[in-house]
Amino acid sequence: MNRISLIILMSLVSLGILQAQNRYELNDGWKCIPSAKVKDAGTKISAASYSLSKWQKAVVPGTVLTTQLENGEIPDPFYGMNNNRIPDIYNTGREYYTYWFAKDFQEAKPQGDEQVWLTFRGINYSCEIYLNGQKVNKEKYEGMFLRKTFNITGLLAKDGKNRLAVIVYPPDPVGMPNGGQGGDGRIAKNVAHQYVAGWDWIQPIRDRNTGIWDKVYIEKTGVVNLKNPHIVTLVPGERKPDGNQSEAAVKITTELQNAGNSKISGTVKYTLNGHVVSQQVSVDANSTVEVTLPDYTIKNPKLWWPSGYGKQDMYKIKLEFVEDGKQTASDFEDIKFGVREIETKWNPFTRSKEIYVNGQRIFIKGGNWIISDAMLRFTNERYDTEIRYHRDMNLNLIRIWGGALTERPEFYEACDKYGMLVIQDFWFSGDCNGRWLDPLKTEDQWTRRKYPDNHALVLESAADMIKMIRNYPSLAMWCGGNEIMPPEDILIPLRDSILPRLDGTRWFIDYSNSDEWSYNFLGGNGDGPYTIQPIESFWENQTWPFNSEVGSVGVGDYESLERFMPKANMIPPRYNPNVKFNEEVDSVWTYHTYTGVGYEGHIVPYGEPKDIKDFAIKAQLVNYNQYRALMEGFSSHMWEWYTGTIIWKTQNPWTSMRGQMYDYYLDPNACLFGLRKGSEKVHIMCNPVTKRTMIVNNGFEPITDMMLIAKYYDIQGKETLLNQEVAYIAASDAKKIVPLAMLDDLLKADGGFLYLQLLDKNGKQLSDNFYWYPNAEGKYTGLNKMAKAKISFTAKAIAPGKIEVTLTNPAGNPVTFFNRVSLIDSKTGKRILPAFYDDNYVSVMPGTPKTVVVEFNPENGVVPQIEVKGWNVDSIVQNVK
Repeated sequence: MNRISLIILMSLVSLGILQAQNRYELNDGWKCIPSAKVKDAGTKISAASYSLSKWQKAVVPGTVLTTQLENGEIPDPFYGMNNNRIPDIYNTGREYYTYWFAKDFQEAKPQGDEQVWLTFRGINYSCEIYLNGQKVNKEKYEGMFLRKTFNITGLLAKDGKNRLAVIVYPPDPVGMPNGGQGGDGRIAKNVAHQYVAGWDWIQPIRDRNTGIWDKVYIEKTGVVNLKNPHIVTLVPGERKPDGNQSEAAVKITTELQNAGNSKISGTVKYTLNGHVVSQQVSVDANSTVEVTLPDYTIKNPKLWWPSGYGKQDMYKIKLEFVEDGKQTASDFEDIKFGVREIETKWNPFTRSKEIYVNGQRIFIKGGNWIISDAMLRFTNERYDTEIRYHRDMNLNLIRIWGGALTERPEFYEACDKYGMLVIQDFWFSGDCNGRWLDPLKTEDQWTRRKYPDNHALVLESAADMIKMIRNYPSLAMWCGGNEIMPPEDILIPLRDSILPRLDGTRWFIDYSNSDEWSYNFLGGNGDGPYTIQPIESFWENQTWPFNSEVGSVGVGDYESLERFMPKANMIPPRYNPNVKFNEEVDSVWTYHTYTGVGYEGHIVPYGEPKDIKDFAIKAQLVNYNQYRALMEGFSSHMWEWYTGTIIWKTQNPWTSMRGQMYDYYLDPNACLFGLRKGSEKVHIMCNPVTKRTMIVNNGFEPITDMMLIAKYYDIQGKETLLNQEVAYIAASDAKKIVPLAMLDDLLKADGGFLYLQLLDKNGKQLSDNFYWYPNAEGKYTGLNKMAKAKISFTAKAIAPGKIEVTLTNPAGNPVTFFNRVSLIDSKTGKRILPAFYDDNYVSVMPGTPKTVVVEFNPENGVVPQIEVKGWNVDSIVQNVK
């Protein structure tokens, strides 16, 4: 830098025009040690002169287990039976997983009015915090869902060399993992997640995720700290995604904390679309006030819409407080928000809630979400991938299950980006919190009904989490708990006081299968089923009108299984009608929560599996059909029986084999693509019982002048035209078309294929669908008679990280059935993950090309190739041109 530039820079700094970075994370350089190995007090450990030479590297944010895994002290608990090799805290005692964490950092003691703040965004479960020989938290800090911020200005070292030391204690009690949902239930006595004691889709997390599990950061402000801003947008009337918009209103409040010893006056302000909105305010010494800014009216606003209905436009503002007489802000927050309004209405015909966004009724197609990683190893990249997969499944909502946690801001940022509405549960479950009599629980129902022990901490934590995530447009609804409402002294203040005061714009439902959500006219628990169903049942059997949990299976393919399954255990389940669930299953499969509940019974019609690879591909046929039929069946009765459905569940945070559209390693299976197909915005489909074709239109506009084409293909590839007619459909509707009269007769002998297309008046394809059918006896004899087919394909890079794969099946061939397109590493032959396919497990008709587009994040040194293999197509690998 030359001398003149340096002088200019120094002048700007002296005038206060340049603003330094005001927040940074303490996310590396941590060290740790089990507390049992250290007898010194925190005041001594946190002194910079105290030696940490015998301490180990620590993972922060992270848990004790993630640190032990990083240091090679434990095997990967997600592989095989390794989790059984890790000591469980119930047996070791809490001290075994009680750890000290220490971090040295540079931060000079500020001059003048500058303040320095230390924030923990999440610890599990309680802790003591020390800085430079002094205790930071004078009061007890406990609870997994509670942020804490401390003013450390007076505790910083004069030379800027600081030592932070934190001892973290596990939950108390830790609960016994006895095979029950949440083990013996006592984990729910804490204000923490419950699945860590084990569930039917996961084994116990041995340390119960003890640790500094979320971000730690330092923030520097002036004497006034601006925090917890709240943005509300009002979008009156019924809107459309396109065209000019009527006005919308923006309402903003924020908290101002004066850390000084004298009263401060100044201005809170932001700029939007070139207009400055401001409010003059005074804040008394050592106090916090909430400030309401004048409402702002946006002309022709860009609206935020759920996926499939419009764009996810966002606005950015800088909200700041400037003290009178000063040129620079004492503090500021950069905020992104979306302009949208969410409402609910009761549908008296279906007897369930309807969701409206910007005045438009949305048919809900959702997925239940547990957590991104069972050991809390969260990353922005993983969140982005998982939420994108949900968008790619043509879903529009995710429900956060109550036995996990309040999802992180990074999760909501991804949901904002991809247009996913979110239902956020609070931390209760019917299993642990006493809805049912359960012999695996230590305490009786009425005692469990009062869990957690500290109700005041629940309310404090709920208020804090509401403040953390309330500005995200994707957040649509709050739910009191999973299959049970909170205790009354929590429910009433949460519903009637805390939420109206801190949010006030979102629907609150007391529990996930409440009659207020969806009238339970069938009895039972109000959700399910959870097992493989005959696909006809999704169409013909009416269930709850807005089902919060309905699901099926999700075993991955061979490539997925080998990532976590030892070779010795790669043994397919064997159908046996005389044993439980009609299957004989390897113990490692059982440990990874495989409960096919007759998986093999649904595979046997395709032929008894010859080996693990044969089982895996036939499992994908079942997967695809299950989830396509599920969403098609619900969509066929849109607004007649149903206002929405939420699949249990769409992802796994562990190497479980239940309910997943992609595996833990982010590799999609056929569930994802069957669901993607069945959930299309405009969709052509066929009722498996009546063989009547139907069209579904989830859009806000009617569609006219469409051409519906239905073709039958036999096992040899011979084509028969079944129907071709002009069709139309109203907005947000499902319409029946005449039955395919000849289809049943054509299928009697060996089954066959039905190919449906929906074209617009210009011949552009709006939707297509491909079904395979058994013979009159319910067996897929024709599939096993199919001749091998030679398919050709090209793979062309059309942009960085984007490949177009075109598959061609020559005329005269049979159908090339159920082809999996995979992006692989040319060196290893393994799949590149994650990768995003606009279609997969595709079948190609004779003489008709099929295009699949693949997107991925290119990496240096990795040369991608494309592999194609299918039911009657041997593996083909080609380079990308």
